[in-house]
Amino acid sequence: MTKMTLDTLVARLRAALGDGLQAVVLYGSAVGNEHHERHSDVNVLVLVKRLGSAELGSGMAAATHAWREAGNPAPLLLTVREWHGSADIFPMEYADILERHRVLHGALPTEGLVVAPRDLRLQAEHEAMGKLLQLRAGILTAGDDARRQRALLSASLSTFMVIFRAVERLHGVAPAADYDTLARAVAARAGFDAEPFVRVAEHRRGSDPLADPGPVLAGYLAGAEKLATHLDVFTIGK
Repeated sequence: MTKMTLDTLVARLRAALGDGLQAVVLYGSAVGNEHHERHSDVNVLVLVKRLGSAELGSGMAAATHAWREAGNPAPLLLTVREWHGSADIFPMEYADILERHRVLHGALPTEGLVVAPRDLRLQAEHEAMGKLLQLRAGILTAGDDARRQRALLSASLSTFMVIFRAVERLHGVAPAADYDTLARAVAARAGFDAEPFVRVAEHRRGSDPLADPGPVLAGYLAGAEKLATHLDVFTIGK
């Protein structure tokens, strides 16, 4: 797989967009200590003045295609106006970006941006339930195949941690940066066993082979169910 650095992506976006490129921002686990080169995404926000067909043309298309060919998710592309107006529909993402990011180019406009708890709770519940449904489907597909079970657990961890951070914020607490502490804090609030999530985090770091992933997956599923229930009944201000 072709290696493409963040510096290369920024340079190609600048060449394609010129003054229309307002900001390129790295966010997510790549900014913190829980990034794993094999399992973690490199998430990039790109803010531009306009995003018409001209801006989405060959230069920008080629840059983002090369970035995706290198194994990265597509950049999150927004106009500056859209960025200012979308905190209510993407509150989990905005909360993460505002709390932890690194500007690679330009400046990230944050003045006046507010993540409303009501919006955050609604998206967190939606994502938790959606992840629970995906996990159940993945378990059916994996069957008794230990390799597939481990892959399912590894692939789902980052999303659960995003939801966990939202839960902590809903409770008025700054979320812990490391996954183990975060999982234990949310598990205590929602009433589930944190250890399956901690073991998956250790597995992604290479310190736990998960030789027998079946029991871990069962506990993981039970935790996901408790998480969805916790958010379903959660009341703002509780």
